[in-house]
Amino acid sequence: MRSTILDNINTVTAAAWDALVPDDNPFIKHAFLLTLEEHDCVGQRYGWIPQHIAVYDDNDELIGAAPMYLKDNSYGELVFDWSWADAYQRSGLRYYPKLVTAIPYTPATGPRLLVAPQADQLVVRQLLIDVAISLAESNGLSSIHWLFTNPTDTAILKQSGLALRLGCQFHWQNRGYKDFDDFLQTLSAAKRKMIKRERRRTQEQDIDIEVLHGDEMSEQQWHIFHRFYESTFERKSGMPTLSLSFFMALAQRMPRNMVIVLARHQGEYVAGAFNMRSKDALYGRHWGCSAEFHSLHFEACYYQGLDYCIKNQLQSFEPGAQGEHKISRGFLPTRTWSAHWIAHPEFRGIIQNYCKQEQAGMQDYIEELNQHSPYKAT
Repeated sequence: MRSTILDNINTVTAAAWDALVPDDNPFIKHAFLLTLEEHDCVGQRYGWIPQHIAVYDDNDELIGAAPMYLKDNSYGELVFDWSWADAYQRSGLRYYPKLVTAIPYTPATGPRLLVAPQADQLVVRQLLIDVAISLAESNGLSSIHWLFTNPTDTAILKQSGLALRLGCQFHWQNRGYKDFDDFLQTLSAAKRKMIKRERRRTQEQDIDIEVLHGDEMSEQQWHIFHRFYESTFERKSGMPTLSLSFFMALAQRMPRNMVIVLARHQGEYVAGAFNMRSKDALYGRHWGCSAEFHSLHFEACYYQGLDYCIKNQLQSFEPGAQGEHKISRGFLPTRTWSAHWIAHPEFRGIIQNYCKQEQAGMQDYIEELNQHSPYKAT
């Protein structure tokens, strides 16, 4: 086997890369990562410099890969290490640049160590980890961070001695519901009444909802949605890194993976929510609006997504990071994982100890949240 570092994912073909993707996760597909690169959503401007790992066998066939980036900041990672960077600075050390194996701006669990089905899974995954560490060591980088790893990758990263960090999101699982009302029947009376009331309020405000795939969106609708997307970051003093051209190009390359919810009031679009889907899962990503309407956020970001999953027999819905308010709407606490390699020996021990203590606290937090399940007792 031989390995190389790619500063452009287009160095490999889409067919070769996607043959390594095990679960149709849309975010790690070649088209998604390429569109980020081609439309300036990553790169020098935002501090996400592609350094993807590629592993080839003796026949020069791609058998392993990992999406990796050189970072000079922690923006868009959603596993927060600002305090680590601050501790380095106060100690007179340099935390940036670092390496991150993740999907930019996307807190969705998925594969990070890609391996061809015919290859030795354990050997290639370990090689991908070793190549990343070798790159960090040879360039004097402070750390490497594998974010939102799936169970398979989390296990081997743990075996490699890396510090594991536990997080919590709120996900929904499809229990074979026939329709939205069937889902409601599994909830307690109080939560069922609350959701019905919120959905009714949307209708009473004379709001019409459209659910469209990428190839069903007009150019005008993309312009409108992108204004909604930008407005959310403007209100929260964030940075809207995804360009209009990115969304429109992605609609050409991955049209049926995109699920957009648009809300119209008195003939004018007033809000929109953007989702991506795989064969079995829906992922909520972005929301924006031009006016405030009672319960519209819940309708566009949660209830329409749940309804879509049930109608299309998707097995899960991940509506994004954070948000305890999601519990009462059917989304339950779900563990997320990241793994961290730290070059500095003393800081390595400190951060490993911190992660262990944080894990214990997070476990208690998740157990407490599970006491507030909206579902009927069984």
